Amino acid sequence: MALNTQVEYVHQPAAKEYQGLAGYYIPRKECRLAFQGREVLYITGRAVLESSCCGSGAWDYVLVPGFISRWQYRRNQADIPVSLIEPIQDGKTKSTLSRIIQEREGIDWISFW
Repeated sequence: MALNTQVEYVHQPAAKEYQGLAGYYIPRKECRLAFQGREVLYITGRAVLESSCCGSGAWDYVLVPGFISRWQYRRNQADIPVSLIEPIQDGKTKSTLSRIIQEREGIDWISFW
């Protein structure tokens, strides 16, 4: 049986552009989803690849850090809220959540921590 490891999630301001080597991404919104007596945190956003050797493109994404253990329980050195998250490891749970989120958001590209 896997241990329930908790990690910190640093909340990113929505609509702020984050630059990468070949493009950028923009988180659009954070969502809290009730699921089996707990809450799941997921973030929707847009990724843009504009300077890659393989071409360019853009797509919407959903990032699922996991179950919320402690919501914005502290602030980091940059004064940004930090939550304590339990990543989701169970394949069946991931599959079910993927379906629910895809139906809610209309986004197919869903990634779990």
